Parts: sequence; C-alpha cells; structure tokens
Amino acid sequence: MNVEHLVVGADARDIAVRRREGRTPGFVWLGGYRSDMVGTKAVALDEWCGEKGLACCRHDYSGHGESGGEFRDGTISRWTEESLAVFDAFTDGPQILVGSSMGGWVALLMARELKRRGEMERLAAMLLIAPAPDFTHELMWPKLSDAQKREIEEKGYLEEPSQYSDEPNIYTHALFEDGERSRVMTGPIEIGCPVHIVQGMKDPDVPHQHAMKLAEHLPSDNVTVTMVRDGDHRLSRPQDIALLLRIAGDLVGIG
Repeated sequence: MNVEHLVVGADARDIAVRRREGRTPGFVWLGGYRSDMVGTKAVALDEWCGEKGLACCRHDYSGHGESGGEFRDGTISRWTEESLAVFDAFTDGPQILVGSSMGGWVALLMARELKRRGEMERLAAMLLIAPAPDFTHELMWPKLSDAQKREIEEKGYLEEPSQYSDEPNIYTHALFEDGERSRVMTGPIEIGCPVHIVQGMKDPDVPHQHAMKLAEHLPSDNVTVTMVRDGDHRLSRPQDIALLLRIAGDLVGIG
C-alpha cells in the first residue's frame, strides 16, 4: 500500500497516510503515544478491512513513524488537528474511530469537533482500546515526584525509559500545558454514537479503573466495556486481536 502525504498546519507538517478504499462505514486508526501506523493492531485492522471490503485509513502523527516533524514538538491538540485533517481529506461518509491508548483521547476530541461542526453523521461508532484520555492530568502528573516536576518546569521536558522502545519517552512542559486545555473527563461527554471500550486488567500504564471512569462520563446508553482479565496495555496477542476484530465486526453488523 502506497504512503500518501498531507501537509497540515501553519508550520506545514508532513503527515504520512495509508488509505484502503472500500465500503462505509470505514475505520480510522488513531495510534498511541510513540506508536505508528504499522503496529500489530493497526495492520491487523487494515488487513481485516481488506478481507471485508471496508475502507480503512491510518496515519502517523507528526514526530511519529513516517511523518515529519520532531516528536518533542507534539501536543494532544496538535495531533488532533492532524487527525482531523486526515479524516477530512482521506475519508468520506460515516467512519468508526479506533483509538488506542492516547488515540482514545484524540478520538474523543475529534468527536467534540465534529459535533461543533454539525457533522456527527460522519461518526458511526468508536472502538477505544485501553483509552487514555486526560492521561497527563489523571495518570501522569499525580505520580511524578517533586524533583521530576521541577525538571519539567525548569528543563522543559522529562525523559523516562520506555518498556516498549530503546528510545526514552519524552514528556514536555508543552504537552502537560496543552493536556490541561484538552481535557475531556470534566463532565458528560456527548458522543452520539455507540462506544465500545476494551481494557486489559493487567495494564501497567492505564489502570482498568480509568476505563470505568471514562464510561461514567459517557451518558449514552450504548456504551459497552469489555475487560480482558489477563490483558496488558498493548492488547496485541492473537486472542486480543481476534477480540478486537470481532467487536469491529459487531460495530458494522458483519461477522
């Protein structure tokens, strides 16, 4: 599949996109922090869409994967802007947003903007995998030591070893500031479409209680939470992938 490119923002960020033509509702993959569009779950979803004749769209945020830009320049609102631009340019008709970890936050912010535009008919459903909305405020900042907080304030960023990559995770002061402005779990989140949350109960990064807290902020009756008792944060084992694809099939009404 060829990589297409989209220029986004006043600073002309080069965003890499992989698009599969097909029927709607299609699927839009929204990856996690430091993840890219060729990860296990993203590729499995795309291949499944190919088998079913469904449209699928994936992209890398700026500073990720095949897209341009520096990772440390990234913020939640910046990555949401890019995701909306890809959504507008590369998809038509109703779509299902599939948000993994931080991508769940991006999906919720996209839904907020689509509602503001009066385009909620474009949102058919959401599948949120170990969603991490408001993670800077809810999950990270409370766990940082005073020394780490000072480092962010004085140095402008914090580096921590990553269990998923040889490269350290970088959390910038701008990320935390923007995260405060981008919070969604401050009241009811009106989505207006079915939402299915899948959460591992042995997730070391996003506690399963966070998924339940998110569900409480979603007032719609059509919200389902599936807990994977032995699941970790990635949910990338064969049995996890099979579960996610079964749920994707349910959301479009196919087996």
